[in-house]
Formats: sequence, structure tokens, C-alpha cells
Amino acid sequence: MTATQKDKAVTFRALHEQPRAFVIANAWDAGSAQLLAGLGFPAIATSSAASAGTLGRPDGRITREEAIAHAKALSDAVDVPVSADLENGFGHSPRDVAETIRLAAQAGVAGGSIEDHTGDASRPIYDFEQAVERVAAAVEAARALSFPFTLTARCENFLHGHPDLDDTIKRLQAFEKAGADVLFAPGLPDLKAVRAVCSSLTKPVNFMVGIPGRSFSVAELQDAGVRRISLATSLHRAAMSGLYRAALEIKDQGTFDFLDTLVSSKELGRFLR
Repeated sequence: MTATQKDKAVTFRALHEQPRAFVIANAWDAGSAQLLAGLGFPAIATSSAASAGTLGRPDGRITREEAIAHAKALSDAVDVPVSADLENGFGHSPRDVAETIRLAAQAGVAGGSIEDHTGDASRPIYDFEQAVERVAAAVEAARALSFPFTLTARCENFLHGHPDLDDTIKRLQAFEKAGADVLFAPGLPDLKAVRAVCSSLTKPVNFMVGIPGRSFSVAELQDAGVRRISLATSLHRAAMSGLYRAALEIKDQGTFDFLDTLVSSKELGRFLR
């Protein structure tokens, strides 16, 4: 039987309530989502950068309509929950953010994230009050739905030139108070900072793996208090790295040794519908 959106949403919420950490695998198309679900990952997330890459664009260069269509394609492809990377909500106002949550819910996802990054290099992080108002609007839109949409609120300080842990914690605490279900500060520098964030909050914390030197094992992150581990563009970059190296071998050496390490088409095909 195909899982309903409500089924997926209930399952997704329960994953955050268990005592151990789980990995949410970031896919970039329906096929990668099906492979990851088939391997046993309990939930899938979209990645704004990976989805942009599939369109031949850098991160931050897709429209809300494209992001929603991407989320729908992944959600339709699997029976596990899908959470959408909704960037900054594709607009600066609380109303913009609320509308993005409503559209994402219509696309079939079980949850989604909203960040406090403005997209403006001269002013990369929203002012505190505006950031909180935007999360509050997202929460209100999520609570108006007929299923338990899991809203993740992101503080982007460490990715955008403002590595202030105190301000990051202050923002996450305010997002939690506004009603966010999961808190997330990508780019935290070390496990000490991860523990500080987790100990300052009562809601589940997501940690992003993907930055060399700032990525830690599941056991280490669980011990630090993390409940969800996302992979950002890691798997997409791993796949593209394989393509890159194979293409260079063909072009520069005229050989096909990469074939010896490939997973067979039959093995990959068993995960596809």
C-alpha cells in the first residue's frame, strides 16, 4: 500500500521523538530518492544546491515553483517522508514564507525548512526580529494544515560570515519559542559548539554533514545531543565526483578502468519502481 501524506508526516514526526539520531538522506531526483529509500534510509530531504545542479545552475538560482515541483517529484517517488529545503521561503515577508509552506504541503512533503539567510551578500542574515516573525508565520501556516508538518528553522550565521555562537543560540531559542519543531545551524565548527546548541534547546536539533573538518560520525553527533543528521549536497557531489573522474579518465587516458568499480545496472534497477 502507498503511504499517504499524513502517514508520512506522522512517521517523520516520530523519527524525531526517538532517543537515537537518524540520518535523513538528501536526494536530487526521483531515482536517487528511490535508491536511498530502498537502502533503508527512513526519510529523504531535498537539497536546494543539488536541485539547482540538476538544472545546471548554482545554489540559490531556482524559483519557488521549481523548488516545489522538485519536492513533489521526490515525494511522489517514495513511500518514506520527504522534507523540503525551502531556502528562505522565496520571499522576505512573513506572508511569503507562509505561502511557501502552504505550497510545499500541497506538493506532498512531510516537512520543510526555512532559513534566516536573505540572499543579499551585503546583508546576508535577517535582523533578529524579522527572522523570528518569518518563523512564526511558517509555524502558523504549518499548524493550519490537516497533518503534522514538521517545520525546521535554520540559523545561517556560520555559513554566511557571522560565526557568532551566542547569537546563533539566541536565534534558535527564539525560533523554538515561536513554535519550530526542529532547530538547525549549519556549519557549526566543532562538537563543543554542537553540544552547546543542543543543550540550549528542548526541541530536536539537526546537524549538517558535508563540510570537511566539520563533519562528525553518527555516534559522536548522537552523543552530543543531535537527533537528525542531514547530508546537504554530499551524496550529489559524490555522484558527480564519480562522473567527473570517469570522464577525465576517458578524455585524458582513453581507458575505461572506472567500469570495474561500478554498481551494475541490475543492482541499481532493483530500487526503481
